Amino acid sequence: MITRTLSIAAVSAVLALGACQTAPETQTGFLGSYEGLAAPGQSLRASVLQRRDDEAAAGIERVFIAPSVLMAGVGEAVSAADRARVLREVDRQICYEVSERFTVISDAAPDAATIRAAVVRINATGQAGSLASATASYFIPGPIGVRIPGATGGLAAEAELIGPDAAQIAAIIWARNATVVGTDSPSLSRVGDALQLAEPFGDAVGDAFSPTSRKPRPIATPDPCQRFGPRFSPAGIIAGFATGLYVPELAGAKDTDDERKDPR
Repeated sequence: MITRTLSIAAVSAVLALGACQTAPETQTGFLGSYEGLAAPGQSLRASVLQRRDDEAAAGIERVFIAPSVLMAGVGEAVSAADRARVLREVDRQICYEVSERFTVISDAAPDAATIRAAVVRINATGQAGSLASATASYFIPGPIGVRIPGATGGLAAEAELIGPDAAQIAAIIWARNATVVGTDSPSLSRVGDALQLAEPFGDAVGDAFSPTSRKPRPIATPDPCQRFGPRFSPAGIIAGFATGLYVPELAGAKDTDDERKDPR
């Protein structure tokens, strides 16, 4: 009873921090144009600015997803291998979401659109704080966990959909920090939060680039995103439940390979 009371008190003490919205990002110059970007609606956790030419987007069927890039100076607090892993996970999550709206092709083509993305900020996850958070969350019932303030990481990225005529059809600026109260799992990986936040970024890209009239479709066979790994990882879910930690290797986030190298 005492443990439960203390747990509830801990949640209450940091609840206000968990509700804070991530500060908006400044324009980096990666996108071909920043004109017309606007918030699509209120968001309690992410900062989002986007625009879309809905008519032009409706005319796009096939898309090539170019390998995402890292803006200069980003992620210097983490290793080159970790930076490359974040880039690969961004590619993976964009592919998963976009493949539910468009036909994803493996190579650029003159009659296909191209998606370009850049990671513009990586905030490292605190390892010691994550271990303490996982231990504390063990005593808190339910799916909501508590993170140590100052130990959470974050991710910010930009992306655009470019038509066959090289004109920008849609664009998005997105940023989010892991919250101290919520479902963002602590991790012993320095990029654990950035890797987890690649998924909501991919969701946002899919929503921002898909025309209003287009409904989600079944995944094509063979899966065009299969090279990034399985869409569902039972091992990652089990590990998270057992330890309270996000483990990239079990969650499906892969190491770099010959196709994905740190550009620096």
